Amino acid sequence: MKTVHDPQYVEFIGRLRRARKARGYTQGDLAELLNKPQSYVSKVETCERRIDVIEAARWCSSLSLVIQDLLPPLIAVPKASDK
Repeated sequence: MKTVHDPQYVEFIGRLRRARKARGYTQGDLAELLNKPQSYVSKVETCERRIDVIEAARWCSSLSLVIQDLLPPLIAVPKASDK
């Protein structure tokens, strides 16, 4: 199985997409913040293109989020404040 189709990866990307929409950003708005073309955001959100951890962190930062907040529960690491 290719990792781009891993259920946890697909869930993570869905969370990124929902976070973008919740903030009222279009794909174009986010692409501008990331200094990327709109097609980059589209391809990531449809799992046509895989992003690495640095790209995901930048994506979250652009949405004023912490990457840990979007990780699926099975792989999320508790924050120090949650202990």
